[in-house]
Amino acid sequence: MKNFKIAIVGAGVWGDTHAAIYREHPNVEPVAICDKNIEKAKALAEKYGLGRVFGSVDELLAWGDFEAVSIVTPDFLHADIAVACANAGKHMLIEKPLATTREDVFRIMEAIEKNHVRAMVDLHNRFSPPFAEAKRLIDLGELGNLRNGYFRLNDIKWVATDMLSWSAQSSILWFLGSHSFDTLQWLFQDRATRVYTVSNRGVLDSLGVDTDDTFLTTIEFEHGAIAQMENGWITPNANPCVNDIKCNLTGDKGMIAIDASNHNMIQFYSDNTVTVPDVIVRNQIHGRVKGFAYESIRSFVDQMAAGRPFIVSLEDAARTSLAILAIMESAKTRMPVEIDYGPLK
Repeated sequence: MKNFKIAIVGAGVWGDTHAAIYREHPNVEPVAICDKNIEKAKALAEKYGLGRVFGSVDELLAWGDFEAVSIVTPDFLHADIAVACANAGKHMLIEKPLATTREDVFRIMEAIEKNHVRAMVDLHNRFSPPFAEAKRLIDLGELGNLRNGYFRLNDIKWVATDMLSWSAQSSILWFLGSHSFDTLQWLFQDRATRVYTVSNRGVLDSLGVDTDDTFLTTIEFEHGAIAQMENGWITPNANPCVNDIKCNLTGDKGMIAIDASNHNMIQFYSDNTVTVPDVIVRNQIHGRVKGFAYESIRSFVDQMAAGRPFIVSLEDAARTSLAILAIMESAKTRMPVEIDYGPLK
């Protein structure tokens, strides 16, 4: 496959992001947008010159004049859409996580395998420059054998209270924990086997959002390494960045420390506020979309067009969802939980 056509399911903030990238990329043509909110879909179609607008996935697939689909819906809605698209022979980029139940993980994978289509999950922290550099150094052996790590990825309250209309139907573990776990399994180059998690709640409850505030998770890996993972969405809204992201990795020969939250490259000061413009995650240069959260979507097109393997394998994405389910079980029981990967190697 070289040039191909793509449709987008989901006309929210991130659907807009996908459309912007596809409009720029020389190897893909965005041709349709689908959303049950037809007015939102029409607005996005007009903004990016998308030719067709649909109010349901069934209508979109019945038309079918495209080769691939971006699934950019709330996380708990991925499975039925992905299975339908696979059964229609469409390749897919699925926003993280792959799915939010064990049954859905495996029925998506079965549909993809049965229909011989390709799929990637947008776990975009693998494209973050400091983490990509950390992976390069690890692969060179500069840290030796990794022994322990700490990964912190939190959001400000605004994400749960205002940005996402569906945060009460999800969890910070699906929204950010999926990125965190995937990054750790990628960097440690090892299979996580057991997790032990505690959580708390109350802050978001008091703000009218029925969801947990914070999770702290200990992860054990098959060959003896351990890591701590922190995910929450109650960071104060005045934090200079939406994300609070830090990581330390220690091996028997070296250590890496990453602070991707509070860079000193640019700040803006007014009489009332101090802000840190985003020049890392989602930014524009001369009108073109840049930043590592865009690069993962761009990479999907690149790898599809060239017929190369995706940077994020479907199996890794499945392991991430299954691990998050184990983390949720541990938080509920306050006991260590073995991660059950089922038939995954």
